[in-house]
Amino acid sequence: MAKWGQGDPRWIVEQRADATNVNNWHWTERDATGWSSDKLKELLMAVRVDGEEGTCEVTEVSKLDGEASINNRKGKLIFFYEWDIKLNWTGISVTGVKYKGHVEIPNLSDENDASEVEIRVSLAKDEPDTNLTALMRKQGALRIREAIAQYISTLKTEFTQGMILPTANGVSHTGVPGIKPKTDVQTAQTNASVTCQTTGVKIPTCKVTLKETFLTSPEELYRVLTRQELVEGFTHAPASLDPTKGGKFQLLGGNVSGEFMDLEPEKRIVMSWRFKSWPAGHHATITLTFTDKGGETELRMEGRGVPQSEEERTKEGWKRYYFDGMKQTFGFGALLL
Repeated sequence: MAKWGQGDPRWIVEQRADATNVNNWHWTERDATGWSSDKLKELLMAVRVDGEEGTCEVTEVSKLDGEASINNRKGKLIFFYEWDIKLNWTGISVTGVKYKGHVEIPNLSDENDASEVEIRVSLAKDEPDTNLTALMRKQGALRIREAIAQYISTLKTEFTQGMILPTANGVSHTGVPGIKPKTDVQTAQTNASVTCQTTGVKIPTCKVTLKETFLTSPEELYRVLTRQELVEGFTHAPASLDPTKGGKFQLLGGNVSGEFMDLEPEKRIVMSWRFKSWPAGHHATITLTFTDKGGETELRMEGRGVPQSEEERTKEGWKRYYFDGMKQTFGFGALLL
């Protein structure tokens, strides 16, 4: 365990006086997760179809797991969203018989067009066969795709207000597909943005996944990660944290900071998380999942939105300052040499 002031300089770095995000030169990011959750529920709950067989409508959004964000780099907007959705639907036949079913949308993401999103329609367990299933699979799925397309369109228009700052010549660039530029200069810049995306330079971030087993219970491991004095114990550095939804935290003397997005005791912690050395305003989403292995706990760390240039350093930092630190300090397992 490195002492405070030692170790990787990307984890322990001094405050820079010139770390100013001038004209959005660095990446800036806006979290669209909460807004997207509300918008998707609003649009999907409005889905209703009528046919000769009867009427079907979405009655509940039973699962809505995922995240969304918008990044601005030099006046170009880049959208990220990934959702796993489950819906409940109810159908009423022309004779007045009521049926219940489910809809699964497992791959709503920025990698797929709305027309490519998989939609699985099924009847609930023990429900008898009905022609309403076919109505929901055809017309219902069509309405669901329309709702998804509207969500994507609204995300790229209404939610992006204020994301673009004027450039040196006073011209703002949207970088949003579907918005026609007004001048030849803007046309050239928009085309450059599209070329950049199609050649693979879309989002210079990556997904980081780590897994470690600790010789303790999920309850104790969760407590170690959410109690200030215990966090200071295994990081050997000043820390402050408010382990509630929306609560802020700072670790390693302020070199790591963020906000708790969701906490489920003994099961899951979701954080908006960043290094001080990352581009101003940029956060990754870190999800910690606890799995009880009977006397042991498997902790899985998944980080989305980690800068690609920081991938290996982020992995090494989590291994050293979190995993190895907890094992050394609290005796949760022998370190691998």
